[in-house]
Amino acid sequence: MIEPHAPAPPGTPPSWGAPARLPVRPATGRFLVLAGVFVCAACGLVYELELVALASYLMGDSVTQASVVLSVMVFAMGAGSLAAKRLRRLAAAGFGAVEAALALVGGCSAMALYAVFAWTGDWGGMWADGPRCLLVAFSLAIGLLIGAEVPLLMELIQRIRRQDAGGAVADLFAADYVGALVGGLAFPFLLLPRLGQLTGALLTGTVNAVAGGALVLGLFRRDLTRRARWLMLLANLTVLGVLACSAVLVDDFERAARHAMYGHDVRVALQTDVQEVVLTGGTHGRPLDLFLDGRLRVGGRDERRYHEALVHPAMTGPHARVLILGGGDGLAAREVLRHRDVRRVDVVELDAGLLRLAHHDPALSRLNGYVYDDARVHTTTADAFRWLRGAPAARYDVVIADLPDPGITASTKLYSLEFYGLARRVLAPGGRLAVHAGPVSARPRVFWTVQSTLRAAGLATSPYRVPGHDLGFAAGPHRSAGAFPAPHDWGFLLAAPGTTAPPLRLDPRQPRPRTLTQAGLTAAARSAARTRVTGLPASTLVHPRY
Repeated sequence: MIEPHAPAPPGTPPSWGAPARLPVRPATGRFLVLAGVFVCAACGLVYELELVALASYLMGDSVTQASVVLSVMVFAMGAGSLAAKRLRRLAAAGFGAVEAALALVGGCSAMALYAVFAWTGDWGGMWADGPRCLLVAFSLAIGLLIGAEVPLLMELIQRIRRQDAGGAVADLFAADYVGALVGGLAFPFLLLPRLGQLTGALLTGTVNAVAGGALVLGLFRRDLTRRARWLMLLANLTVLGVLACSAVLVDDFERAARHAMYGHDVRVALQTDVQEVVLTGGTHGRPLDLFLDGRLRVGGRDERRYHEALVHPAMTGPHARVLILGGGDGLAAREVLRHRDVRRVDVVELDAGLLRLAHHDPALSRLNGYVYDDARVHTTTADAFRWLRGAPAARYDVVIADLPDPGITASTKLYSLEFYGLARRVLAPGGRLAVHAGPVSARPRVFWTVQSTLRAAGLATSPYRVPGHDLGFAAGPHRSAGAFPAPHDWGFLLAAPGTTAPPLRLDPRQPRPRTLTQAGLTAAARSAARTRVTGLPASTLVHPRY
């Protein structure tokens, strides 16, 4: 039972364990504290997801980035909870300071990471560990501040109405977990698609600062000295001012960062429902480059060499019906349509925005030969794996997998045993499957793991490796300059059902490729064979090997 306390003079902090002096009834005050817990938990989870998403975009390998962020943050939350024990005597002031700091750090974290990515240049040199160090630093700081919230909020709830510890913990965690649910759903379905990562993080920080400041200055203001109230007000106004100025300047910041990354000839920059798409060049004689989520997907100086090597060896034999998985830029379809006997080309692309751009952008549509105006080309917006599950069996003479590199976690399932089993099912008798499998010299184990996976799916393979002229063209998870080194080659696998490897040859009756010859194709097969790595297991959905 709590003993009554003598009234304290106005503006003096309460003694240890004394009931809070509230301007509202205790039941209302308790509800407001739990509402604050709800909002702060939602903001905290948004910060976590924002760091994971941005790190995956900037550095690739989303599994690794998510593991780093979440493990460091959970550890830091425990450390923050222990550190906050020293602030329990000043719970209201401590909570207000924690929320102001969390709003500033969490709200500005995305801009800071993006700025380092854009302006530090070559991370392969002195900045090799820069992005991960910054990611760990933000994860640690945000985790410490989130962890410090719980002991302080518990103290504030107990000052409103003393109850058993189990009941107080249950109420606090219930509000915390429901808030985390709302924040977790708001990030992918509201903040990211409508506001983007930078503005979404700034708005989250603003909500965080307003909620924390209002709770302390409104509900617990009598627990603070006059000086503490003014300092708290000034700190929150400063944080809100920084976040507001950043929000006003975010468009200029993005343009400057984009120019730092891609150069000053950016023509198109849009965020589709799937990814960020950037087009540079394509006018006044400058080659066109297409970036998807910061990775160079099409390099205008060398794309023909890549697409001819991918498509033409597979077109030797029946090729009336062709399926292209990925390849929304239309460049693989351009090479397919150079073969006179093609009657139908189905393009299955996940990103409808990329398809529209390839159809309507003057430079990109000119580069792909206006293939989407050809009546033989039919497009479907769908996930390639899901689409193959419902596709008719034995329908296609040729299947071309023009997909992101297997080094990107999101595409790992598209290089799995299950995926190749589905692709094998849609091949007609005598059909062939062409697979882009990433750079061989940079990642030979990945390339030969793709080959092992194809063989495990009942497909015989003929590997080949084509060198690139423009080392800036990286079809895999590499940017053209700066952040990642570009590959020196591209690895491909031509596969067919059965135990006999399909021959690597060009059809002399068809139009000749501009950059690929029969002698060059033979040399490409010998070059790939010299890098062979044996004994690699197949990659599956439940045990990815990339």
